[in-house]
Amino acid sequence: MARVLAFNISKVKGVPKEEVGAVTFIEESGIEGDAHAEPGLRQVSLLAKESADKIREIMPEIGNGRFAENVTTEGIVLSVLPIGTQILLDGKVLLQVTQIGKECHGGCAIKQIVGDCVMPREGIFARVLKGGRVSPGCELLIIGE
Repeated sequence: MARVLAFNISKVKGVPKEEVGAVTFIEESGIEGDAHAEPGLRQVSLLAKESADKIREIMPEIGNGRFAENVTTEGIVLSVLPIGTQILLDGKVLLQVTQIGKECHGGCAIKQIVGDCVMPREGIFARVLKGGRVSPGCELLIIGE
């Protein structure tokens, strides 16, 4: 079963996100309290633990949110999901995949230290179709394109 390991937010852009407990997703915006919450195609970012673990082999101390992901997942390969795929969190929050990977401008701190970062290749972005409050550990279900 795929699930959410952690939710992560930052109050300002350009800094690592901090792991938090339950979060509220706002329709067509993002996660309440996150600096990146605004209308557009990149309202929420997701990264699989399995992707992050590739870098943690070199730097095991890298925590959730340090790749700038809002949602850290487990048990699913996110980077193969087609654009348009819908993701249901805890049976109530509905996300739609809008982008796979991103351009890395100059390299984040992780890339500067390790020489690589998985977020530009394996992270995904989504918009919030239906909001709601969810907690870490909730089920993540792919419901289609």
